[in-house]
Amino acid sequence: MKRMVAAVLLLGLLAGCGGQTASTAQQAPQTNAVVVAMDPNSEPTAGFDPAYGWGAGEHVHEPLIQSTLTVTNADLTIGYDLATDYTVSDDGLTWTVTLRDDAFFTDGEQLTASDVAFTYNTVKQASSVNDFTMLDRAEATGDFTVVFHMNRPFSIWPYTMAVVGIVPEHAYDSATYGRNPIGSGRYILQQWDPGQQVILRANPDYYGGAPAMEQVTILFMEEDVAFLAAQAGQVDVAYTSAVYAGEQVPGYALTAYQSVDNRGINLPAVPASTDAEGRTVGNDFTSDVQVRRAINLAVDRQAMIDNVLSGYGTPAYSVCDKLPWYNPAAEVAYDPEGAAALLDAAGWRMGADGVREKDGVPAQLNLLYATGDSVRQALAAELANQLGQIGISVSLEGVGWDTAYDRALSEPMVWGWGAHTPMELYNLYHTWDDTGLALYSPYVNETVDRYMDAALQSTDLETSYTLWQQAQWDGQTGVTQQGDVPWVWLVNVDHLYWVRDGLQIAAQKIHPHGHGWSLVNNVDQWSWAA
Repeated sequence: MKRMVAAVLLLGLLAGCGGQTASTAQQAPQTNAVVVAMDPNSEPTAGFDPAYGWGAGEHVHEPLIQSTLTVTNADLTIGYDLATDYTVSDDGLTWTVTLRDDAFFTDGEQLTASDVAFTYNTVKQASSVNDFTMLDRAEATGDFTVVFHMNRPFSIWPYTMAVVGIVPEHAYDSATYGRNPIGSGRYILQQWDPGQQVILRANPDYYGGAPAMEQVTILFMEEDVAFLAAQAGQVDVAYTSAVYAGEQVPGYALTAYQSVDNRGINLPAVPASTDAEGRTVGNDFTSDVQVRRAINLAVDRQAMIDNVLSGYGTPAYSVCDKLPWYNPAAEVAYDPEGAAALLDAAGWRMGADGVREKDGVPAQLNLLYATGDSVRQALAAELANQLGQIGISVSLEGVGWDTAYDRALSEPMVWGWGAHTPMELYNLYHTWDDTGLALYSPYVNETVDRYMDAALQSTDLETSYTLWQQAQWDGQTGVTQQGDVPWVWLVNVDHLYWVRDGLQIAAQKIHPHGHGWSLVNNVDQWSWAA
């Protein structure tokens, strides 16, 4: 009944906003408009204000309504948007950005360096989503020149510049901007009905040329309702998952886009102890590097893709597969015999019950997953079966996020990561001053720290890529199989969509973690077949 009611409400919603009814939508989609169903979590609860997370955070995407200084290219290198050039000082503490002079806000005012400086200074003070601790202040030194003064070198600043939408200094009010944004981007916010839909219309004065797709309607709905909407012909694109991969929707094709939306498990790399807050930190079993290497070898990633993701995924070997800073040395072949040999050499002998033990201690793990996430639960179950084949007993437990972070300090957990920035590596593997250990799972390697510190301090982006790669493996140490392997990566989840026949979706960049706005990064380039 709930699904039926939702479908009826959807039909009324589309009719009320000038959309098509189910019957006409199936026959004649508008040639200059598109309707996309997204996960409800994609809706920006704080509105379309870059100072409060729009375009940034965990699910990074292009803000569409606003322009950014830089963009990420198809290969995740850096390109230009508002910026025409940038330079960085020898000490890495000053970034000078030159702006184009033909960008105007939709209220007719020209976008200048003052707007850029205002935006960044505002975002630094307000944002609880992105980290701006490296920025001291932004300063307009001319009409079209802005200077960023940094607290510390930060080589990957261009990736931050690619997600911060520029707001107008003359028309910004933090209390109202999120609902009524003025920008210089490809689209204008025409309508927002919280909890239901967003309607964007093309900005006819966009400096990059008016978008071909003149109207974009985003509907926020649960996956099962999105599927019903596609079946009824009420949407042109609907997000979905492997759960629906075996279904057929007349007039639509199931389309998969590769992602770096990975799933992996942390393996606490230090022996168990109790910290100052009374939490257990570390794990005596996984603190043995041979155990961690054995677990990594024992993962049949293709079986996980086939059995859990219905074939829609790719093997994951790192948190940054296929990105410019990825080190292919992370790749490892499925080798259960090699895994067993490592455990034998480490003194973990197979018992009569099929579970290894050492000095009377059984080889066992309690594997956590987020309650309510069926994919992570299924991956955990598959991994438990695979590790059981080499003599490691694994129990499973669903946990809420209120306790998950603390529990993962001593127990492995199935996580989801993947971002368009090398900071993902830093956040997972670099030690933090307050604990001397990595953030999400206890681990420390001073050499890995030094490579990542050097990467951030570099004044050349290409050079920094090499340093990030060396942090993964430099021939002697790192975080890959040959090194410390404090995380074991399982799969990258393909992002699946039902796409109406005739809709030409422009080529996609590899998607980050999160099933949402990344798809419409280039919606202005979409088209309908003649």
